[in-house]
Amino acid sequence: MEVDIGNALAEAADPGVDRSALEELDERVAAAHERIERGRADGEFGYAALNLPERTDPDAIREAVAPVADAETVLTVGIGGSALGARTITTALGPDAGANHLVLDNVDPEHVRRVLDDVDLGSAAVNVVSRSGTTAETLANFLVVREAMEEAGVDWSERTVVTTGESGPLAELATERDLPRLAVPEGVPGRFSALSSVGLVPAAILGIDLDGLLAGAREAADGLAPSLFDCPGYAYGATAVALEDRGATINAFMPYSERLEPFAEWFAQLWAESLGKDGRGQTPARALGATDQHSQLQLYRAGRADKLVTFLRPRERPEQRVPDVEHDDLAYLAGTDLGELLDTELRATEASLAEAGRPSVRVEVDALDARGLGELLYGMEAACVLAGELTDVETFTQPAVEWGKAAARDALAGESTERTRTLEEKSELHVD
Repeated sequence: MEVDIGNALAEAADPGVDRSALEELDERVAAAHERIERGRADGEFGYAALNLPERTDPDAIREAVAPVADAETVLTVGIGGSALGARTITTALGPDAGANHLVLDNVDPEHVRRVLDDVDLGSAAVNVVSRSGTTAETLANFLVVREAMEEAGVDWSERTVVTTGESGPLAELATERDLPRLAVPEGVPGRFSALSSVGLVPAAILGIDLDGLLAGAREAADGLAPSLFDCPGYAYGATAVALEDRGATINAFMPYSERLEPFAEWFAQLWAESLGKDGRGQTPARALGATDQHSQLQLYRAGRADKLVTFLRPRERPEQRVPDVEHDDLAYLAGTDLGELLDTELRATEASLAEAGRPSVRVEVDALDARGLGELLYGMEAACVLAGELTDVETFTQPAVEWGKAAARDALAGESTERTRTLEEKSELHVD
């Protein structure tokens, strides 16, 4: 993983970071790194996530999924961190760019019905994930899936793998029905759990290289250093914080690869849920290059100067030559390659922003393979943890999220609480 912050410097952009300010910031990075390393060494809550490349046992995961290794499709039932990491990995590395990995991470009845109608449940593996085993959306969807399998004459207990905590309804069910079961790692918030059983079960079933993925992450872990000038993840996190302090309160994350589109969604949860506290935090916006440069770039270049644009690209791409055509207006395309065109589009977008004085950062990996993706996932997690240290927020908690979950549970249970009263007292002004 390599990070280029040149177009985020004050000499290139406004808001931008002076080189002298970057040197001063580096002293804070060194102190933050010391705190992060202490947290890792002690296995503290949250910091333990940065130890997953060493802690995760790929053989244990492959052994657990062996009973469903013949599955043609994986159906993950989870939400948030219990699903986003898994989808990110299978879309980036899967044999069919994630088409054989379906995810039920919402309780939209139309969507759930359509997914279940389209999948061959007899040849599918169900991957149900919930740390507590009580997540309302996950449990509701799992019950619907179970019923659909029974109606299709499929023994759901022979096609289901459970990833959950030590106790709770899912843990009890796994014991009662002798289901393959993997543990959610201790001390790791869901959004930081992609490199554990939480994110790797579908990948294991689909034959993705878990060893390479974890090896890439270990390389990134070994590269953590007490300076933003020596550590790509820290360079990204520190630059993002410096730009936020100078008014770039939106982070438009823009991969130039279809296979990395879910990575932007994974990043959005990581960045928002971890750093959006105490009046702080950049708002992540998801975009896809080159598609969205034909629309959103207008705002990024000429709208309010409150955005950092993060470009993400693999350096290596498969070849796809553009055929020659006998038309003068299209002569410039003759002999080019789609990958070359896509990379040129990125550089043109980067230049467009720079010409307008708008900051951007480019993140690159050598190739979109298992090692590259492992390095990228770990690097962004390290960037997020560093950003939390620099902004002095509780990176690993999510009180606003928990409030909403509790309010929904109370309302569904018909309980009268302070949270449900807030629901009932909603301000209304109807316009028909």
